[in-house]
Amino acid sequence: MSDAAREIENLLHHYAELIDRGDFAGVGALFAHASYRAGDGPPLPGAAVEALNRRVVILYEDGTPHTRHRVRDAVIEVDEAAGCARARSAFTVLQAAPGRAPEAIVRGRYHDRFERADGRWRFAARHILVDHVGDVSRHLRIPLQADPRDA
Repeated sequence: MSDAAREIENLLHHYAELIDRGDFAGVGALFAHASYRAGDGPPLPGAAVEALNRRVVILYEDGTPHTRHRVRDAVIEVDEAAGCARARSAFTVLQAAPGRAPEAIVRGRYHDRFERADGRWRFAARHILVDHVGDVSRHLRIPLQADPRDA
């Protein structure tokens, strides 16, 4: 794996780490120069990502959502000359809400674009495609539906 692909893969996993810690400021910073879009929703500017997560994700007494975002099967395509890259990856969100056994609550795919700035890779865009939704009532304050076109 090239150094660029490794750095991009680390960004994919860093997002999962931040969201699972409830570090929405960190998530916002990760997408500061990117657009962020879920399903058919409108693309949000990076500055709105922190506010979105604070509004919709349920945090527990320990300040976390009691989730584990598992990112896998990343296909990363890097154009070093142009300083850009694309990645497609699959994700599963597991949650162990208080009084509940751990369960898979969401499954889908991330379609990401990256750009190199000041010698480092960063997110340029994220599109989240959800193809399976379980019980997200202990994770989100809004309803979430899978898009059957994405299954």
